[in-house]
Order: sequence, then structure tokens, then C-alpha cells
Amino acid sequence: MHALKLPANRSSSADKKLHRPNKPLKKRFSIAAWLALLPMILTVVFAYLGTMVWTARVSMSNSHTFPSSDFVGFAQYVRLFNNDRWLLSLQNIVIYGVCFIVACMVIGLLLAIFIDQRVVAEGALRTIFLYPYAMSFVATGLVWQWILNPELGAQAVLHKLGFTHAHFDWIVNQDWVIYTIVIATVWQASGLVMALLLAGLRGIDEELWKAARIDGIPRWRVYASIVVPMLGPSMSTAFVLLFVMVVKLYDAVVAMTQGGPGTASEVPAKFIMDYLFGRANIGLASAASIVLLATVLAILAPFFYARSRAALRKEA
Repeated sequence: MHALKLPANRSSSADKKLHRPNKPLKKRFSIAAWLALLPMILTVVFAYLGTMVWTARVSMSNSHTFPSSDFVGFAQYVRLFNNDRWLLSLQNIVIYGVCFIVACMVIGLLLAIFIDQRVVAEGALRTIFLYPYAMSFVATGLVWQWILNPELGAQAVLHKLGFTHAHFDWIVNQDWVIYTIVIATVWQASGLVMALLLAGLRGIDEELWKAARIDGIPRWRVYASIVVPMLGPSMSTAFVLLFVMVVKLYDAVVAMTQGGPGTASEVPAKFIMDYLFGRANIGLASAASIVLLATVLAILAPFFYARSRAALRKEA
């Protein structure tokens, strides 16, 4: 008997049918993905971009309690930069930002290196260092306000212990009050930097340390010349998060000093909120908001551009 043989063209056509991609099914999945993204797209377009455009329009009007449609051009911006309180807030935020970011990066790096030595009770130490970040800035501000209060806090304790010449009254000193806010917020945020950099340290190959020990390279030299440059992505992420905290600084200032003494600890976010709600000057508050947004974009846009270019060069 002869075995039945299927024609070659039939078998190949059957295989093609089996392996042919199901285009309608892919199209359905694509539509479902876009439908799932639709709420977020609408949120970005209307809640973010829409409000930015609306704020820019209001900043060019003479709005006070309610938005108005009259157009005054850049008059609000001229008025803004002739306002001494706004200029002081910019000066304060620059001082605060530099001190805050540098202190958080240095302390966070040192804590990460310390924990990376596989110390005893590592899990408990990580929790202790990271716990302040879980607190709100309002709670942090209130706690540090009590600690720095010259009549109730650290200074009072030192005086009771006999150190009557000790002075720790920065919170009521106009020249030093901004640094008390730096102390409080660094205490809160340095644990976050520690967690990010510790994750980067744990991703470094152990062979690197073995090679360094064999070559007799001091440990500090390995960190300074090799490890820290390798932590570039983690450090850049930490920098962006800290920079966002600097721009958003409001809660800690209100909780600790209310912008005082006088206006010595005024910051842009508090200036905007005061003129928006307290002084009913929507036009000036909107102009300040746009200036703050433009500053953030001017700093972060080149940063992200350089970062994306470096990633492309690495892939190439």
C-alpha cells in the first residue's frame, strides 16, 4: 500500500495560516491600551498643561480677587521684580537650596557607605535613618521649632546644665533663621538619599573590591575614584528629588517660622500662597508661579537632555 502524501503547497499554506499574526487581535489590544491611558492623558492635558496656560494668561492681567480678562502685558512681572519681599524670597531659596542639597548628598552618601559595610543591625539602622522621611514637613517643622525654641528647647537645656553662655537661638535671629530650616529638612530628607545611594552601592560588583584589595588600593581611594563616579545615575535621581523639595518648600517654613522673624525666612512658595489667598492678588501670584516654573525648566531641562544624550552614547 502506498502512504498518502499531502501536497507540499497545502502543508505550507496551512503553516502560514498557523503562523500568520492576528492583526485584528493586535488592534484590539492597542485600542484597549489607549483607552486605559486616556484618563491620565486627559489629566496631563487639562489639569497640568491647561492650568499652566491659564496661569500664564492670568499673570498678564490685572486680576485681584477674581480673574479678569484685561490684558496688561508684563506689568505684573515688572511689579514682581520691584517687590523686595519677592527678591528676598529668591535669595533665601538659593541659600537654602545650595545648603540643603549639598548637606543631604554628603550625609546621605556617608550613611550609605556606613551601612554598606554590613554593620550589625543593618535593617534597624536603615529604618531609623529613613524613618524621618515618612513624616510630614509640618510635623518635622513643629518638632524642630520646639527643639530650637530658645526658651524651651536645646538652649534652655544647656542653660540648666550650667552652660549659660551657650546660644542656640537661630530661629529668632534674622541672619540665621534660614539655616534652622536647612537643619530640620536635612534631618528629614538625608535618609532618602541614603536609600537611593545604598541601592547603587549594592549594585556594584564584588570583584571590584577584590581587585582593589589585591592591588593594595586604599578603600577611600576606591570610593573617591571609582565607586562615587559609578553612582552617577543614583546621585542624579537624588538631585532631582531634592531639587523638587527645594522648589516646593512651604510646609516646613510655615510650621517653624511663618516666614519670620519679619520676612527673614520668606520663600517663593509662601510668597505665592500669601498673595494668592491672603492679599487677593491673583495676577501677581500667577506671575511669581510662572517665574518659578521657568526657573525649574531652565535648570532641569538641560540636566535631562544631558542625561538622555549620555544614555544614547552608552547604547551606541
